[in-house]
Amino acid sequence: MRVVSIVGARPQFVKLAVVARAFASFADITHEIIHTGQHYDDEMSGSFFRDLAIPAPAYNLEVGSSSHANQTAEIMRRLEPILREVNPEWVILYGDTNSTIASAVTASKMSCKLAHVEAGLRSFNRAMPEEINRVVADHLSHLLFCPTETAMANLVREGLGEQAVLCGDVMYDAVCDYVRDLEGTDPSSELPWAERSYALATIHRAENTDDRERLKSLLASLQQVSREVCPVVLAVHPRTKKAMEELRWDASALQLVPPLAYKQMLLCQKHARMILTDSGGIQKEAYFLKVPCITLRNETEWVETLENDCNILVNPSHADEMREAVQRTLKAGPWGSHYGNADAGKIIARAIAATRVDPALKTHQGSAAPLASFAN
Repeated sequence: MRVVSIVGARPQFVKLAVVARAFASFADITHEIIHTGQHYDDEMSGSFFRDLAIPAPAYNLEVGSSSHANQTAEIMRRLEPILREVNPEWVILYGDTNSTIASAVTASKMSCKLAHVEAGLRSFNRAMPEEINRVVADHLSHLLFCPTETAMANLVREGLGEQAVLCGDVMYDAVCDYVRDLEGTDPSSELPWAERSYALATIHRAENTDDRERLKSLLASLQQVSREVCPVVLAVHPRTKKAMEELRWDASALQLVPPLAYKQMLLCQKHARMILTDSGGIQKEAYFLKVPCITLRNETEWVETLENDCNILVNPSHADEMREAVQRTLKAGPWGSHYGNADAGKIIARAIAATRVDPALKTHQGSAAPLASFAN
């Protein structure tokens, strides 16, 4: 059996690492990687493949940065001949990026069977490009691998329950694996900040970076935390860096660092006093690591993280909300266990491998009962 994973952005590389390792135990499955090049520099791409020991991509589309429409169209144009050449039995999609939707549409029109990892998430905000991407990917896919019960319920409401599999979160697999690698690491030898003495921040979503006034408010909120509570370390995404330069923003109250390699980022999160982010992945990693999180958005797909103030939604335009949220982090917890048993990668690989002997599982009419059995 020939299986292709298509990825292009930093969060997808983490998910891919788990799934690729799971497929490695199946001698009769060839698993190849197509990298769209949506994230392309070493900090956003190369370091992840090295750090997580991901096999080198068989193909790199090298699409680079562009508008949503141009990037999506270019991925589709470059991907089509590769899929025709490779002719995979399954194409695996990850998350909710432009790479996800472009690959879903292209592969679907070529009659490839699609599996979507991290299916069923909904913010119910169609102004988010990611929401459109994930909805389209789900409705085109034949197997839907859900990280949570909430995601499963969303798909049932949309009539997609028959092809849904509750597998847990592959990012939970990754955090469990790589935190073990960090055990015994002296953070003082790796980080210039003392444990629990700093807040770690990231900003990258278009809704926050492309709106000048919103970005100003957001940066001002981070500076407020840095001056009143503890130093804020901002890992600067390339899009955010460009936007800050265009604003000529004085960021002297913040400690700016470039995007961090995955394991170093985990270490920074693990030892932070709190995390402030607009990233879905980092919200979850904070939850897995039991670090209070403030999400710089009006909604989240990861509603389970909101329990017990483990994660707090904040409109960064409202300074009072930020002050209140910081105080609430002091009483955050306890943290629950909503994201599986750190075996999501194995469940995904087993479910796809089983279609070798049960072709019915490759259709939209696959039975929910046998699919559910792969979680056992």
